Amino acid sequence: VVGANNEAEAAKIARSVASSSLVKAAVYGRDPNWGRIACAAGYAGVPFNLNELRISLGDILLMDGGQPLPFDRVAASSYLRKAGEVHGTVEIQISIGNGPGWGQAWGCDLSYDYVKINAEYTT
Repeated sequence: VVGANNEAEAAKIARSVASSSLVKAAVYGRDPNWGRIACAAGYAGVPFNLNELRISLGDILLMDGGQPLPFDRVAASSYLRKAGEVHGTVEIQISIGNGPGWGQAWGCDLSYDYVKINAEYTT
């Protein structure tokens, strides 16, 4: 996340996106769903101008100026598959303005097996 007022705000947005169950499920399902990413950024509670929101998956620009862009869904889905399976890392880039703050967070996807394993045992 770049363009925040400070690093704390950028990190808060990054953690919100990385921890979002809907974003995790989209990554696992290879669904380039910009709406889930934008929603998770908004859930962070950090004020930003929606008209400055920019979202990319790797080098594929999905949203700019707060507006969804036409993009190659097959290529974006392929990026999610290849980045996850080959490199082990999917890069979601978010810009929220022109501030000096930047931050990053690491997360994981949400697979069927993860949900099943964690649903089948009690503590």
